[in-house]
Amino acid sequence: MNDESRSQKLQQIATLRDQLGHIKDVDILLENILTAARKIVNADAGSIYEYNESENKLKIKYTQNDTQQKRLSPGEKLPYVSFSMVATTHSISGYSTLYKKAVNIPDVYNMDEYLDAEKTELRPYNFDSYNDENTNYHTKSMLTLPLIMTNGKVLGILQIINSQDENGNVIPFSEESEFYVSYFAASVVQIYEYAYLTKQLVERLVKMANYRDPRETGAHVERVSCFSLEIYDRYAANKHIPEVERNKFRDNLKLAAKCHDVGKVAVADKVLKKQGLLDDDERAVMRGHICIGAQIFTPAESELDKMAFEVCLHHHDRWDGGFKGYPDNFDYMEYVPETKIPINNPQKLVGAEIPLAARIVSLADVYDALRHRRVYKDSWPLDYTLKEISKESGHQFDPEIVEAFFQVIDRIEAINRDLS
Repeated sequence: MNDESRSQKLQQIATLRDQLGHIKDVDILLENILTAARKIVNADAGSIYEYNESENKLKIKYTQNDTQQKRLSPGEKLPYVSFSMVATTHSISGYSTLYKKAVNIPDVYNMDEYLDAEKTELRPYNFDSYNDENTNYHTKSMLTLPLIMTNGKVLGILQIINSQDENGNVIPFSEESEFYVSYFAASVVQIYEYAYLTKQLVERLVKMANYRDPRETGAHVERVSCFSLEIYDRYAANKHIPEVERNKFRDNLKLAAKCHDVGKVAVADKVLKKQGLLDDDERAVMRGHICIGAQIFTPAESELDKMAFEVCLHHHDRWDGGFKGYPDNFDYMEYVPETKIPINNPQKLVGAEIPLAARIVSLADVYDALRHRRVYKDSWPLDYTLKEISKESGHQFDPEIVEAFFQVIDRIEAINRDLS
């Protein structure tokens, strides 16, 4: 590669890094890091893992495969994949994690028995062909490298597969390719660290609310967040929302959805921790959590604050404006914790006036509540849950959100099983 081509490649990396710098959610960032790394070296597929050092476990976060994606209809995603494994030197990703080394393999089905040219160090790892066999895909070249923080801690593993030449032929990852991906990975670690800390702050806020409410769990919050993202992605594809707008919205949504019930931190224990159904007066007090959540995010200092505010205040609004929702036609800043919200107050917003993020979280929250046991109810079977959501289309829920939900129900159920 000549000096001009090298300069162009470095400029491409700088541009991709700057684009990633605006992302706040660590999961969205990981997905985009994988996409960008593949673009830099024209790789057909790849995966990105998160590393839990205390448990010595790698958890796959995202997989991408252009060859398989082309077989799907527009707006459709590859099946949801999630698994964890102990990091050992017997796997390629585990070896890269534990030794903090890049591993560049020209052909995973024809690896040398030794790691060094002198043939003194046996290769401890092997390639697991299960996924290839299960998906009818052929992995050949593979580049695996760790994402390392400035303090030396491994945050995750980036693994990209099947580099391609300009004609689409699979080729090995060259030394230059390895350099560029390594350079890119090192340059985005600081962005990763910032997103990681942002996630920690949001999750601590959510955890504080969860400590107060024994009926909610961290798993519920994570599921609602993941469900919301899946629904939005399909909704955005259906509506042909531009990529830049879509990426910005989904980044904020992933975090804002986690905050939907933080206002419960100020609900009285006698209401919040009651075993069984609430009476009318208790429900009127519980309604106050939407105001407290909105107060927490006032004033809104960022786009994330604004969306979290909208989700907190409006995620119980009904599409048809019916009185079964949580009415908010009053000044939420005037609300005093542990007081009652008038039941017969009409909704301030109706239909498409309700913020999109709140409409999405509304459905995700109800779906999760129905599918899981609560102190006042057993979990609902999937078919009953889907019938209820279908029945409420145009009433409690935005019909277009319901449509998107049903289009991704297989992925949502897969996430539900994984995070339950």
